[in-house]
Amino acid sequence: MRLLAPISALLLLAGVSTGLAAMQRGGYGGDEYGGAREAFSSSDSENGKNEYSWSRLRYSMAGGGNGGYGYGRWASWSRDYPKADRQFLIALKRLTRINARPVEQVVDLDSEGPESIENFPWVYAVQVQTWTFTEPEAKRLREYLLKGGFLMVDDFHGATDWEHFMNGMLMVFPDRPIEDLTDKDEIFHVLYDLTERFQVPGEQYVGTGRTYEKDGYIPEWRAIKDDRGRVMVAICHNMHLGDAWEWADDPRYPEKFASLAFRLGINYVMYGMTH
Repeated sequence: MRLLAPISALLLLAGVSTGLAAMQRGGYGGDEYGGAREAFSSSDSENGKNEYSWSRLRYSMAGGGNGGYGYGRWASWSRDYPKADRQFLIALKRLTRINARPVEQVVDLDSEGPESIENFPWVYAVQVQTWTFTEPEAKRLREYLLKGGFLMVDDFHGATDWEHFMNGMLMVFPDRPIEDLTDKDEIFHVLYDLTERFQVPGEQYVGTGRTYEKDGYIPEWRAIKDDRGRVMVAICHNMHLGDAWEWADDPRYPEKFASLAFRLGINYVMYGMTH
């Protein structure tokens, strides 16, 4: 389902590169989170007026604990947080007509009330080779996805990371296959036509020129679908889209990688909102 007229889509496609050039010149502001506060009015922050809210999954790490909250103490769930999230929200606001909440929301699988995952039908998770779930958490995530929720996972690399990711994923869906997404899958054509995809590297590219991490040489776009063929879990393996969003305002990080990362993320958001 296309949400914008063809001419608007063409203008927005051109706008990705223009917007990134502005970010790399500092045109999105200079605060510690990439200028996100400058890009939104205070009235936008009222939850009731937003069509979409970005949420990030805080999970327990295999071996125990969640490792902190990302501010001063590193935790795997919090990689690139919150700058990557907020810079993505800047792009989403500028390149689409979605009225998005201006800041991210961290969600847990045991939270209730306003911070319950069911109140956020789209969720992002990183470093998922480290995650694990209790039986109640796995059941809740499974029910969330089967009822229409959408999960995007990113930033894990190579065969060992894949095996560890699957240890957790099989707790959620022990009997659903992992499918390779192809150029024909609608998720790549909701707004941007993304038939030409390539590996999006993390920040290590700036110093090394290397697009891969560990033995993750080939980018893999995969998914778990429901019985109707809707993508419930979008799996970005051997790539680091979050780093591309975070580093989009740094002129040392190539624009082509950041542009693809934003296009992919926007397509995933629009797909998750309309399917």
